[in-house]
Amino acid sequence: MSKLVAYFSASGNTASLANKLAAAAGADICEIRPAVPYTKDDLNWMNKQSRSSVEMSDKSSRPEIADINVDIAKYDTVYIGFPVWWYIAPTIINTFLESADFSGKKIILFATSGGSGFGKTVENLRASAPGAIITEGRVNPSDADIKALAEM
Repeated sequence: MSKLVAYFSASGNTASLANKLAAAAGADICEIRPAVPYTKDDLNWMNKQSRSSVEMSDKSSRPEIADINVDIAKYDTVYIGFPVWWYIAPTIINTFLESADFSGKKIILFATSGGSGFGKTVENLRASAPGAIITEGRVNPSDADIKALAEM
């Protein structure tokens, strides 16, 4: 079974977990990078005019991603990691899911968060990956959780 860990990391926390998971699962890894990187001001969730606030208030927002050279067709399982924003995945994850055909794929989510869980993440991602099986993995996974995720 071929596995991929794809992740978006705003501050480096999710990247660290993604690297641990890829090593534990024997998976390939790719970073989901915005075409225009986020600045500290862009990520200021307390400012309703910040880029992240504007994107998260508009469910149709699809931030452009930098080119990713990965052939999704060759993977059976795709782990997708991200920081939880406003109780869901950042809309750049929708952009990633809509950039390829994930039908028939098993998608396992993992996330970092300052205090919330996945919220309605699975529900909000389903339309972006029709035909995929999306499963909640872990939020802020421990090393033991990483091992368990790698075996999913």
